[in-house]
Amino acid sequence: MSYIPHTKQQREEMLAAIGVASLDDLFTDIPPAKRIPHLNIPDGISEHEVLTHMRQLANRNATDLTCFLGGGFYDHTIPAAVDALASRGEFFTAYTPYQPEVAQGTLQAIFEYQSMVCRLTGLDVANASLYDGGTALNEAVLTAVNATGRNTVLFSGNVNPLYRQIVHTHTANLGLNIVELPHTIGQQIDRHAITAAITADTAAVVVQNPDFFGTVDDFTDIAALAHQAGALLITSFYPVSLGILKRPADMGTDIATAEGQSLGLPLSFGGPYLGIYAARQALVRRIPGRVVGESLDRHGNRSFVLTLQAREQHIRRERATSNICTNQALCALRSTIHLSLLGKAGLVEQAETCLHKAHYARERLAAVKGVTLRSQAPTFNEFVIDLPDNADTIATALSERGIAAGLPLGKLFPDAHNSLLVAVTEKRSQTEIDALANTLQEVLS
Repeated sequence: MSYIPHTKQQREEMLAAIGVASLDDLFTDIPPAKRIPHLNIPDGISEHEVLTHMRQLANRNATDLTCFLGGGFYDHTIPAAVDALASRGEFFTAYTPYQPEVAQGTLQAIFEYQSMVCRLTGLDVANASLYDGGTALNEAVLTAVNATGRNTVLFSGNVNPLYRQIVHTHTANLGLNIVELPHTIGQQIDRHAITAAITADTAAVVVQNPDFFGTVDDFTDIAALAHQAGALLITSFYPVSLGILKRPADMGTDIATAEGQSLGLPLSFGGPYLGIYAARQALVRRIPGRVVGESLDRHGNRSFVLTLQAREQHIRRERATSNICTNQALCALRSTIHLSLLGKAGLVEQAETCLHKAHYARERLAAVKGVTLRSQAPTFNEFVIDLPDNADTIATALSERGIAAGLPLGKLFPDAHNSLLVAVTEKRSQTEIDALANTLQEVLS
């Protein structure tokens, strides 16, 4: 029987079958004073009316703006083949399979993803993925606390503030001491502040490269400081930047995490995205989530299985190293396809293009009267400019002229109301960058 489009007569027959006269009789155990008398829910409408309504809502989306937004999520090119291959029915699931006998294709795809993440980061092991960059960083923090037996985690203030909020939320009741150093917009991390803040109880130092403001750094010295104190170094990275920047492992990183949206995932109202997580071999039995390993079947053929499951929640329950018990298999697949299509040379070319176009944009915007660059520190594809007035107001004026000019930092940092974070990817043309500079000059005039 269908229980969705039932008529009044069918509802009466169903109620009679269970021996009650009305729907209210089903809730007699709930005191009348505790019941909600009326739900503000509109009457049902037809499928055609629903589609019309959804189209009207969709038409309000600002899909035609030239995008210079960043802050962890970027408007990169996605080859058409990514959509075509990821939409195949064999792959179209978000879950890791438990039955390897019937899921060799999916397991191999995840294994290839893990292999690519290891090559990208230089680290020894990667998991099958996590929800997004923020949850991946949170899991890295928990791994470090578990591995060291310490309770203090030291955060650079230049780490994405959204990631830091996620960590605070997830660790609120764990008794951890989360220490955040002051942010330094447009500047590399203050080494003296790091040195002074590391203690014998520090489990990890958390940094980001490029940082939230776009500044590029080399954390080799910070890794040495952390390791000397018995702590781990956790680095949040931007996958595309590794086409030209130093890999996390080459800087002494113990755990590397990232938001994988830049690898074949569209900007889509905040998700679904992809949490990338990689670590050194010494931490392999403490890392979170699923891990796919390569094996041989009874006939000696190459095969793939879920491995190291004894550390997971469905086996160890409350003694598990993490509460994560799923992954983002479909998003990981998209990233695997994307990287396969790019290849090593393609990733390098993409990163170099982002770098050159961003530096051209820096020069053009710095030439606009009233605009100043926050600093001359090295950047990749993102940088901060200071404006003569409220950045949110100016960004709104630019959006009315067809340009999403960047992220007003006052939304996240009270001392930066006049600052705008501008990101440039390979998609932005010289004409579009010139239009940004010219339109900004017009707005400021």
